[in-house]
Amino acid sequence: MSNPANNDETHSIAWPSTAKGGGGRAGGVPVLLQYGASLLLVAAATLVAFVAYNVAAVPDLTLIFVLPVVIAATTFGWGPSVATVIASVLAFDFFFTRPYFTLRMTDPSEIWASILLLVTAAIVSAVAGQSRRRAFEAQRAADQAQALQQLAHAVIAERSQNEILQAAATALSRIFAAPAAIFSATDGRLRTEATAGGAVVGETESKAARHVSEIQTHVLGETYPNDQSRFDFWPVATPTACRYVLGVDFKNAAYERPFDAERFTDIIGAYIAANLTSSDHSTEV
Repeated sequence: MSNPANNDETHSIAWPSTAKGGGGRAGGVPVLLQYGASLLLVAAATLVAFVAYNVAAVPDLTLIFVLPVVIAATTFGWGPSVATVIASVLAFDFFFTRPYFTLRMTDPSEIWASILLLVTAAIVSAVAGQSRRRAFEAQRAADQAQALQQLAHAVIAERSQNEILQAAATALSRIFAAPAAIFSATDGRLRTEATAGGAVVGETESKAARHVSEIQTHVLGETYPNDQSRFDFWPVATPTACRYVLGVDFKNAAYERPFDAERFTDIIGAYIAANLTSSDHSTEV
């Protein structure tokens, strides 16, 4: 079996703010820029409020400060939206309540207005953030389904085993938003058959994959006896002497390790095994 060409094509997905660290990126925007942009939105709202206060004599300026909260929550997620809520309340208090340019308030009506702004902005932030999270979850689920669909098409089209393995590695990488690799073990010899998502396979990962091919049990990354390996490994039951192992580097993933990862690895492993069965049947015929 010849080595396949590694195809590290990546699929850009805007993951929600439930990524590692609770922040992540929104549409590829670094976290610090998200917070900076949120504060700029508050500054813009403050400028608009100044104009409205001095020109149009708008009676309720608090609604103006709700707008940056909505934009931050729907665009950047929970963290920046909370920062926007706090900054909006402080800006309203500092510039538009007596005594001006201080954070002290003496007028009960202005105190009530500030409290109302805080509550309204917090509710809007929570609702908008939840809607954004659901939209991203739906997007992620759709991409996972598409990754499995493309792998299924490769199997149905009776592509070569190398192409199937590369499609399987790509599917793993897309589903978990993580580097992924697929190994084969025959007569004690281990080979890296395919990688995706920029996976870096070293001697430590190879030893761990060989161990999993021998014990035929799922092994977590960074746990004994493979505590130096970043990858989680899953064995693939095949009808041939060649054993396969799926590997995913969750340490460099966009998300934490999911509790139900097996529901995807089992499907991908079944596609690999089905292709081997089909190939053997065709050879016999």
